[in-house]
Amino acid sequence: MTSPAAAPETSPATTPALQARGLVKRYGRVTAIDGADFDLYAGEVLAVVGDNGAGKSSLIKALSGALIPDEGRILLDGQETRFHSPLEARQAGIETVHQTLALAPAMDIATNLFLGRELRRSGPVGSLFRLLDQASMRRQAQEQLDALGIETVQHIGQIVETLSGGQRQAVAVARAAMFGSRMVIMDEPTAALGVKESRQVLDLIRRIRDRGMPVVLISHDMPQVFELADRIHVHRLGRRVAVVRPADATMSQVVSLMTGALRIGDEGAPPDVTDQPAPRIS
Repeated sequence: MTSPAAAPETSPATTPALQARGLVKRYGRVTAIDGADFDLYAGEVLAVVGDNGAGKSSLIKALSGALIPDEGRILLDGQETRFHSPLEARQAGIETVHQTLALAPAMDIATNLFLGRELRRSGPVGSLFRLLDQASMRRQAQEQLDALGIETVQHIGQIVETLSGGQRQAVAVARAAMFGSRMVIMDEPTAALGVKESRQVLDLIRRIRDRGMPVVLISHDMPQVFELADRIHVHRLGRRVAVVRPADATMSQVVSLMTGALRIGDEGAPPDVTDQPAPRIS
């Protein structure tokens, strides 16, 4: 999956955690990804925005192993890699929270956090009968919720179908943070949530970022993007057209970049910071 021969393209201090160059994906005469580039740096929230049909979903699928590009390169910590499935991306430390959440509603919170990664009891009996170590899973699941400051869940053994939308989203995000050793990708994490529940999810994303985990946030909610993101990746017609910082741009300017009414270099356009990681505040 990973080619050790590929050399980092930048110095170790500025090497993106995840990078893509010239990604292309065609479906017959339709080009979903048209030479797309991408850069995610350590410890930042990178928002990916674009109109419907801009190719955001295809780009994220390529980065998370759900889609194999026809052309282009993907680099993980400066080393070229190629994912053939979401499982390979997960094994590399990339976790994705989809809009569907992929939770098992009839199971409890702890089981959902370990879904597909269940812990087995040690010893010959556990090995022979493949018994689950429920106590360890519940203990570690509670530790994860506590570490992320998730206080809206009453009990780790609560069945997921009894949770609110915000609580379910918190469980999905906690699972991603628990196993994502390199980064977390979130696709519209506050869609269909109320104001209070959205606030809880946004605070959770901040806490993940503050732990040093880079986060990719795909969102149509511009106020949330400007509140949360360190940098904004603007996607249009299957490729990246700009990366701007919320402090340097207005929502109107970003929307104009999305639609093509404004281009980087035009009078009144915000500065492009494609190759500049967001400054960290200690």
